[in-house]
Amino acid sequence: MKIVVLVKEVPDTWGERRLHLETGIVDRASSESVLDEIGERSLEVALSYADQHADTEVVVVSMAPESAAATVRKGLAMGAGSALQVVDDALLGADLGLTAEVLAAAVRRTGFDLVVAGNLSTDGVGGVMAAMVAELLDVPAALNLTAVSIDETAVSGTRATDAGTVEVTASLPAVISITEALPDARFPNFKGIMAAKKKPFETVSLADLGVDPDAPDASRSIMIAVSEKPPRSAGVKIVDEGDAGEQLAAFLVQNRLA
Repeated sequence: MKIVVLVKEVPDTWGERRLHLETGIVDRASSESVLDEIGERSLEVALSYADQHADTEVVVVSMAPESAAATVRKGLAMGAGSALQVVDDALLGADLGLTAEVLAAAVRRTGFDLVVAGNLSTDGVGGVMAAMVAELLDVPAALNLTAVSIDETAVSGTRATDAGTVEVTASLPAVISITEALPDARFPNFKGIMAAKKKPFETVSLADLGVDPDAPDASRSIMIAVSEKPPRSAGVKIVDEGDAGEQLAAFLVQNRLA
């Protein structure tokens, strides 16, 4: 069994996150960069299965700048056997379509029985990447799972809906995405950190994957405008001098809240 886990370097949720006002791209210098927590949980799903099945190979795959290598390597320290990172200047500001195309090509390069991803990243919050990758790989997708069970031929799990829960099953090869309902990821120990330095870590470009970001038949989205979020203004304070109700009603009407 080969399980590929899609991981991503993101700005720290607890830090300040900004867009570069000229390019519309995330300003990664404004905050510390970390491995996305949902990616860590995805890796934990794969590693938990590998702990019980010695013949399982776990590979982490990421599309990120060269500077993200140390972050991606954390996946190796946690227990993954190898890593593949796609690095190419042409990917700066890549949209969801190009990102999915690149990740699908990277997964094909490594080979896979199962691809595990988070349901959405904490920076882009697209929530569609796993589905897009599954479509490009032409395999079934089981998405937004709150519980996962893997065997040699299929993967199954539970998906929460507004009406209750749904039990889903997909034959392998397949793609799944998981939610934060899955367990927290393990911490890398000293032995894992040292071992990670010797594990295979492949860096590839778009040319290596055969992906042309400027292909004439490719549909790409572009940023046409970006502006900084305005500072939060002070609220309206109503002092009750016998007419607070009337003031509140007038405020609601004026702001079309009533």
